[in-house]
Amino acid sequence: MARQSFKTFLRINNQMITQIVIDDHYELKHSKSISLDLIVELVELLDGQNFRAIDTKNDFSYFVNTLDFKNKKYKLVWLLEKHQLYVGVVNAYRRK
Repeated sequence: MARQSFKTFLRINNQMITQIVIDDHYELKHSKSISLDLIVELVELLDGQNFRAIDTKNDFSYFVNTLDFKNKKYKLVWLLEKHQLYVGVVNAYRRK
């Protein structure tokens, strides 16, 4: 599984985030409607907000959000790891 990392400076759930780590899962089924750059922009929309996790396993909290960006809707599946400074993107795709 290949992952790509991008530096950032965000605050999500009152946690400082300095890196976005994107899993390559989106490329398997959604590469025609979403790109790495777009995923980074979607994650940046989370800045300054608090979200309730849909699941927590060990030190990982998982989140799913529908985001509006440029008059289109996207689903973002992401995670935060306890005591870490990154947000992990599990998957992202365009909603119809």
